[in-house]
Amino acid sequence: MATALTTETLLFPWNAAYSVGIVQIDAQHQGLIRLINELHACMAAGQAKQHLGKILDDLVRYTESHFSYEENMLRQRGYTRFTAHHAIHQKLTGEVKELRDRHRGSQLTLTLDVMKFLKSWLADHIIVHDQAYAHELMTK
Repeated sequence: MATALTTETLLFPWNAAYSVGIVQIDAQHQGLIRLINELHACMAAGQAKQHLGKILDDLVRYTESHFSYEENMLRQRGYTRFTAHHAIHQKLTGEVKELRDRHRGSQLTLTLDVMKFLKSWLADHIIVHDQAYAHELMTK
C-alpha cells in the first residue's frame, strides 16, 4: 500500500479500552485495526480501488487466523460462554467475507458507511464480547 498512515487518516486509533490484557490478543486486535486504518487511508487518498481487494483479502485471512487463535485459547482456558462466542465469530467472519465477495462481484463501493461498519464491527466485538471473556479469565 502506497498511502502512509497519519493521525489524519486514522479512522480507528487504538486505545487502552480495547486491551483485553492478553499480549498476543491485543497485538492481533491492533493488526486488525491497522488493516481498517489502511483501508481508510487509501479511501482518503483516492486510492481505494487499487487497494480494496488486497486489503479485504488480508482482512478475511487475518480475521480467520485471529478468531482461530482466540478460540483455541478460550477452549483451553475453559471459557464458559465459548459456544456463543464462537457463533459470534462465525457471524463476523461471514460479514467480512460478504464484503470481500461483494467487492469481487463489483457490487461494493468503498464508502464512509462501509468504513464505519468495519470500525463498529471490531470495536463492538472487542468492547462487548472480548472484554467479557477477559473479565472471566482474570477472575479464575
